Amino acid sequence: MTREVGIGLLGVGWMGELHTASYARVRHHFPELDVVPRFVMAADDVEARARLAVERLGYERFTTDWREVVEHPDVEALSITAPNHMHREMAVAAARAGKHFWGEKPLGRFPAETAEIAAAVEEAGILTTVGLNYRHAPAVLHAKDLIGAGTLGEINHYRCHFVASYSAHPQGVLSWRFLRAAAGLGVLGDLMSHAADLSQFLLGPIARVTARARTLIPRRPKAVPGVGTHFSVAEGGELGDVENEDWVGSLVEFESGLVGILEAGRAVVGPDARYVFEANGTRGAVAWDFERLNELRLHLPLENGDTGWSSVLMGPQHPHFARFLPGAGLPMGFNDLKVIEAYLFLQSLLDGQQREPGVREMLATARVLDAMQRSFDSNAWEDVRALSYPA
Repeated sequence: MTREVGIGLLGVGWMGELHTASYARVRHHFPELDVVPRFVMAADDVEARARLAVERLGYERFTTDWREVVEHPDVEALSITAPNHMHREMAVAAARAGKHFWGEKPLGRFPAETAEIAAAVEEAGILTTVGLNYRHAPAVLHAKDLIGAGTLGEINHYRCHFVASYSAHPQGVLSWRFLRAAAGLGVLGDLMSHAADLSQFLLGPIARVTARARTLIPRRPKAVPGVGTHFSVAEGGELGDVENEDWVGSLVEFESGLVGILEAGRAVVGPDARYVFEANGTRGAVAWDFERLNELRLHLPLENGDTGWSSVLMGPQHPHFARFLPGAGLPMGFNDLKVIEAYLFLQSLLDGQQREPGVREMLATARVLDAMQRSFDSNAWEDVRALSYPA
């Protein structure tokens, strides 16, 4: 029997639109999941955007007060796609109301806010999904399988960097992402959260870190509230201070003893979205770059003794791929990874089983980010440890 799930949306920006489209696509790509999303209500503090949720996205009604969405009796599940400074209040309210949610990372401005959200979720017993979407790429899942099976031998070298150019232009506007009260952490929360999560997904928990941070462009033109994105560029205008970091570099030691290198940057000229990892073992190696999402670089010795890198194009034999495309070489995209997330979330709602990544995995990443932040100040190695938050 078809199950209807009432959906509420908190934040009608690009990611809110993508969540909505992803819910709608689940039945096409995962038809055995007999669920129909009902788009009940959407909220945004900019009324023009909130209205678009009805006019363009198919929600039944809109509001500028997100609490109305949380309290609506027909809303069973929420998408939290608002800016970081709203995550904690929205997520805690959702948990207390017994509403399951799919939230975007980093779930709070600071690790302590992530910990508070995790505690509320644990107490309420609700189900969650978090937008750590790079885990879902077929090439990443295939790499994890190769590492887990021992095909590459013992991993003894690892590096991962998430560097982007979205704020490389010195006239890139001072959006909320650059303000501590609105975003909290800078690239540490934005991109290093992905790098740290992906690294732990592939290789297990990180035990301790040492890290450094820099703000590469200290002043930017002030943005017009509700207009544009953090990709926008403004010529002239009043300048304001960037209040968080543009670049982070870190050595990390995994619980296994492996030491790796993690880097994140948002103001790097050249790479648009170079989200890369390489794991080298005693018998082989794998490497992946998000800019070539459907390709896994694999290094294994051939029977004739030759060695070298080969490019493995994803195909129907790899995880999730056949849900989207029939043959190797046809490219999946970023939006498809969000459809997989929507599927995992709706699947959890149907059978009551929590799936990864949820708030628990986001909390594990927040602990790593917290250790990196402490290392900025101490200039020393810092242990990854449990987080506390104000009562």
